[in-house]
Amino acid sequence: MMRKVLKYYRPFLFILILGVLFSCDGNPKKGTSEKDNKVNEVKNIKSAVSQEVNFSELSKSVFKIQTYQGERLLETGQGFNVTSHLLVAPFSLFKNADRAVLTPLNGGEPFEVTRYMNFDRISNLIIMYADSVKSTPLKFYTGSVIVRVKTLIIGKKSSSTLPLYTGSCLEDRKIQGLHLFTISNKIQNSYLGAPVFVSTGRVLGMATTLEVANEKTCFALPAVEINALISKGEKPELLAKIGNPDSKRNSSIKKIVLDTDYGEIDIRLYNETPAYRDNFVELAKEGYYDGLLIHRVIRDFGIQTGAADTRFAAPDDIVGWKGPGYTIPAHIVPSLYHKRGAIGSPRKPDTKNHERRSDGSQFYIVTGRKYLDDELDDIEKENGIKFTPEQREVYKTVGGAPHLDGQYTVFGKVISGLDVADRISLLPTKTDFRPLQDIRLKKVTIVY
Repeated sequence: MMRKVLKYYRPFLFILILGVLFSCDGNPKKGTSEKDNKVNEVKNIKSAVSQEVNFSELSKSVFKIQTYQGERLLETGQGFNVTSHLLVAPFSLFKNADRAVLTPLNGGEPFEVTRYMNFDRISNLIIMYADSVKSTPLKFYTGSVIVRVKTLIIGKKSSSTLPLYTGSCLEDRKIQGLHLFTISNKIQNSYLGAPVFVSTGRVLGMATTLEVANEKTCFALPAVEINALISKGEKPELLAKIGNPDSKRNSSIKKIVLDTDYGEIDIRLYNETPAYRDNFVELAKEGYYDGLLIHRVIRDFGIQTGAADTRFAAPDDIVGWKGPGYTIPAHIVPSLYHKRGAIGSPRKPDTKNHERRSDGSQFYIVTGRKYLDDELDDIEKENGIKFTPEQREVYKTVGGAPHLDGQYTVFGKVISGLDVADRISLLPTKTDFRPLQDIRLKKVTIVY
């Protein structure tokens, strides 16, 4: 009986086999879905064998970086070629640096870099410019996220051996406002800025670390973030300009315009607190503040912004903890007090911050309320301060936040648009004082 069945279906089986053979030619069939293409892409990367990629050749485009201020060595890390004359590295290596010495991992001749094209403190990226780069730029992997795909970091060459430290991409997540790939590779400080490869030899991202739940965690900052900074262009500038503000010019600024979702607020920074003025101006010029949330709103007090982790924050994210990577020494001037419209700098509590150093980027605008003499008396006793007759009169008739005097640095004031801050300060908030509706500081403009 079975033989009769096979004899009857033999022509159909032959046609079916031919169809299967012609459909397995390795090319996407007409009508293949985008989902199928992504599956094929994942299979291709997962099946790639790292030994078939010449990582020794790729190491010519990876560099050990040593940054200097004059002859003083500052930091050591890594970076890599992204175009014929551009290299990417962690911005944190370049604070106070005026030059960098780059040495190819393959043992080639070192060369010096003194210029940069662009940088982003929030993403911790800098694009360096070098005429002397002769290596081939590395290619980015910008496809779909592949969990558990093998990730590789090139180690320091030892004799003729080029070590490859392998790991895997664990997840795609957002940490402290940054889009990152968590990786299992262990990243030592000397490998910060190294390219994180997938098995095909393309770069998934740049090696970095962050403290997450009091534990050092290793990440790859995605290639798409690096591409975004490269695309901004700009012209080469001297590295020495970073962190060296033009204080004389900053002292003549007429106003700074804060453009918010609710309207414009014009402010003026005090020359009596030059370090705070210059820091704010430099961050504004970099575009650091553009797009950040007004993340803290307290009725009868004011509004607060400038936290780096708010730019890409989701509605349920806990924000307000990330700054530019540094703090500023307190500079409390008694004549600059927290009257309505004052601009001050927040800080961590005294228990964790005995020197009362201010956050490097966050600031608040006081909308405040009016106070009675009895309330001012209580504040004086509690904080060990003494209000002048002028201050008392201002707090009773105009309002402010007198309980902050002597505790926090005031470095500016609102000269126009305080009504905008008033309206924002009345918005409904969550329990952490974050507005229910996202309100952004869209752009900061300096007017000379």
